[in-house]
Amino acid sequence: MWLLAKKAQILWLIPPLVVILPQIRTIKRMGLTRYIRPFFAQRKAAIDRYAEAAEEIQRRVLSKLIRTAEDTAFGHRNAFEDIDSYDDFARQVRVSTYEDLKDDIDKMRHGERDLLWPGKVKWYAKSSGTTNDKSKFIPVTKAGLHDTHYAGGRDAVVLYLHNHPSSNFFSGRGLILGGSHAPNYNTPHSIVGDLSAILIENINPLVNLLRVPNKHTALLADFEEKRDRIARESLHKNITSISGVPSWMLSVLQRVIELSGKDNLAEVWPNLEVFFHGGIAFTPYRELYRQLLPTPSMHYMETYNASEGFFGLQDDPNDAAMLLMLDYGVFYEFIPLEEVDSTDPTILPLWAIETGRNYALLITTSGGLWRYMIGDTVKFTSRNPYKFVITGRTKSFINAFGEELIVDNAERGLAEACRQTGAVVKDYTAAPVYMDERAKCRHQWVIDFAREPDNRDYFARILDETLQHLNSDYEAKRDKSITLQPLEVIVAERGLFDEWLRRKGKLGGQHKVPRLSNNRTIIDEILQLNAEVLAERAARGGGDVAESSRS
Repeated sequence: MWLLAKKAQILWLIPPLVVILPQIRTIKRMGLTRYIRPFFAQRKAAIDRYAEAAEEIQRRVLSKLIRTAEDTAFGHRNAFEDIDSYDDFARQVRVSTYEDLKDDIDKMRHGERDLLWPGKVKWYAKSSGTTNDKSKFIPVTKAGLHDTHYAGGRDAVVLYLHNHPSSNFFSGRGLILGGSHAPNYNTPHSIVGDLSAILIENINPLVNLLRVPNKHTALLADFEEKRDRIARESLHKNITSISGVPSWMLSVLQRVIELSGKDNLAEVWPNLEVFFHGGIAFTPYRELYRQLLPTPSMHYMETYNASEGFFGLQDDPNDAAMLLMLDYGVFYEFIPLEEVDSTDPTILPLWAIETGRNYALLITTSGGLWRYMIGDTVKFTSRNPYKFVITGRTKSFINAFGEELIVDNAERGLAEACRQTGAVVKDYTAAPVYMDERAKCRHQWVIDFAREPDNRDYFARILDETLQHLNSDYEAKRDKSITLQPLEVIVAERGLFDEWLRRKGKLGGQHKVPRLSNNRTIIDEILQLNAEVLAERAARGGGDVAESSRS
């Protein structure tokens, strides 16, 4: 999503400013994008090689990572000097989780060097926590910044310009959302923060020519203050592109509409042409964005970037699958989803995967992550080139009764229920309701509707039926409602999910409410908060009480 920040990094592609400035009027008249496009087209040839040389490219990436980290503490522990092939690597280096690397990362945060990656690492991307900790701190090395994160931003522009020959992408500014950062352990050795803040902080200062808001606003910690200031700073600018997490960007755009007094964003920014989105699935937000931007000239491009790296880009506007980016500082491996909890799972390199199967993703990166289980699950739709869709999280699923419901099922089920009822879903979370004394159980969904369906029972029924159609295990457990009962939909009070995130200290940035949980910890907190909001509203004598419905 931070590819717009990458605009500053493409200055190396443009002739020196001393040559550009005398021609600025001509360039403005003819369009800056026209001058820049040929430089991006050169990179497209390298991306095209993915289809014919994927294994060669990936083996070369692995070899470079091994050789670079050979003299680190991790390299010595795993005898990197003896690794000459992928088979050696797979045999000598075990799969890791954050807990496995945490001790090394903690030492790195205190200033120790040459542990997981050569040198001292200053920056750490703060990410959602683990079972034992509130947050994870992912090393962001100089190599990782440039050969992965910024490379992803460059290639997003490459593919977008290729797919849209008439684009005037560089004729205006890009609106990007950023998080915040802070000193780590109150020492000068390292700094922690949202990945977006790290990217903004390390970008060339000339980026201010190409983006809004200003750096100070972009790095504000208070999201509500930031939201208002971003809207005000961008309101009268020529915005041609926006980039960010759909949920938080939506909040900013709605504030822009409020301030402008216009009916939609096309009236505010007539030259806006593309939204580069990532971080969460776009499906629940698609209709909301269509309402905000009711113009056929608006384009949407999905990116797969995370604190751990930049992995995929939507290279075809007509295909939701993303292209796996093979020549960054990332080596990929995959575990069949059904073997994730096995003590000795099958682990496959990219060239051994099959299409149509769900895999847990392992990454080895120039950020010092080695055979690291990132927690995402993917399914490949093509091998030539390798294209995939994100299907969920290894820990974001419901499998309390053998139903194996994943986020991909949930997103598609909600999309169909919205299509048939005219509803628009803004946010949601779901979890199991465990068996009662009659061995009955069900799934419970808390949904924040931007537009509620006229008939909640019908919405719940369509969602339930679609999930059965998409997932044979769910269908089997729902058979005749003998064990798994029809799902329950509870309508969330307005702002409920934002309030839950605020209380967790996670409002803004890349944080989001977990979609599916295999236990009730999160949903019970949200339901309790929903009850509190309802009680407060009732005490003030305002609003109708939201009802829950079960199909």
